[in-house]
Amino acid sequence: MNVHVLQHAPFEGLGSIGPWLERRRARMGWTRLYAGDPLPAPGGVDLLIVLGGPMSVNDEGRLPWLAAEKQALRDWIARDGPVLGVCLGAQLIASALGARVSRAATPEIGWFPIEGVPAPDETFRLPRACTVFHWHGETFDLPAGAVRLARSAACENQAFQLGRRVIALQFHLEMTRGGARALVENCGDELIPGPYVQTERELRAVPVTGYAAINALMGDVLAYLVEPRPPDLR
Repeated sequence: MNVHVLQHAPFEGLGSIGPWLERRRARMGWTRLYAGDPLPAPGGVDLLIVLGGPMSVNDEGRLPWLAAEKQALRDWIARDGPVLGVCLGAQLIASALGARVSRAATPEIGWFPIEGVPAPDETFRLPRACTVFHWHGETFDLPAGAVRLARSAACENQAFQLGRRVIALQFHLEMTRGGARALVENCGDELIPGPYVQTERELRAVPVTGYAAINALMGDVLAYLVEPRPPDLR
């Protein structure tokens, strides 16, 4: 399996996705957009992973590579390539497909519940209720043709699926303790008290079982995207 990763900040990595891919002997390619790496051609990759980052998808004037990345995402999705977007990655997919990405009513940072919403049988089913890791201040409208997969009290659109091959998650199922620590160290100035913003102490207090639960769910998402499906579910 050939996997390519679009990375937007050195401190936001694959988290639990890395070991999942290693166990399947995936061949990895990386585009570190913050370092000026070139974008990949859409052919020859079995899964494209679009990671998070501290910038906004609307920062094209400051970060012109965002426009090129969105075009690459449009090209990739048009070729029916499987794509997983995480946080900023989800917002980039939405923006690339013409949906609005804007400031959320309130930031959502920390461990808060989401609610899986009813969706067609062939789509990925998130749990009816689970607590996941968030770190975002913006949110997206749904692109045309997308199916909403989850919502939360703070944010009506938390995840969507487009067709069989594209899943966008605004929250971080891949998060590990090390990844959470890196976010606090690099983006801790965003921990401004609010109804859906936890303190650094609260963030650090989550036990390993909390990470294990979301990491297992991320494994289910990845398996859904890359494992063969019956012809009637393609």
